[in-house]
Amino acid sequence: MDVSVFVANQSHLNHAVDIALMMQDAAQVRGTGIAKRKPEYLQLKMQEGKAVIALAKDKVVGFCYIESWSDHQYVANSGLIVHPDFRGTGLAKKIKSAIFNLSREKFPDAKIFGITTSLAVMKINSDLGYTPVTFSELTQDPAFWQGCSSCPNFDILNRTQHKMCLCTGMVCDPQKMKTKEANPTGFSRFQSFLLGKAERMKKIKNLLTQKKRTA
Repeated sequence: MDVSVFVANQSHLNHAVDIALMMQDAAQVRGTGIAKRKPEYLQLKMQEGKAVIALAKDKVVGFCYIESWSDHQYVANSGLIVHPDFRGTGLAKKIKSAIFNLSREKFPDAKIFGITTSLAVMKINSDLGYTPVTFSELTQDPAFWQGCSSCPNFDILNRTQHKMCLCTGMVCDPQKMKTKEANPTGFSRFQSFLLGKAERMKKIKNLLTQKKRTA
């Protein structure tokens, strides 16, 4: 089935409930790393022209939206979701590329960042020019971190004082990008990143174990 990916607008507001349900279902299946969003919030993003939607005829099969923080110095591509029937088809990469380009168009000087537990999303981000960073290099706007409150791992984020969690932070700095094209060396860099991620997860586990013993 052919799928069209484009910037969402007023005519797509009726899809907000289905998108919110897809996010909720994905969070239940994965059990981690997906924050819930209300349909009204998703509709607002559509009305602002800060969302990308994927449609198979009249059925919504994918979505992602833009959030801005710290007076537009940071931009996040959030809420990436793909219908289960269309996973593994390359649709996620198309949506991420579209929302990435939209972010650069609307906020050309902002650092584009995201946090995720999905290795597939990390690979896509790496291809687009993102690099893994510590949470200290992300926006420190409290409103952003409060958006993680519906995630089951929010207690880990709080216990580490927003320094680390199961999610991985990644940033693309437009000032450092030499071209809009995907970085051809992204995969080797991604492999190196995976080794670092394993070490970070070990540190989180040790930290939580120590806190539990002293509680």
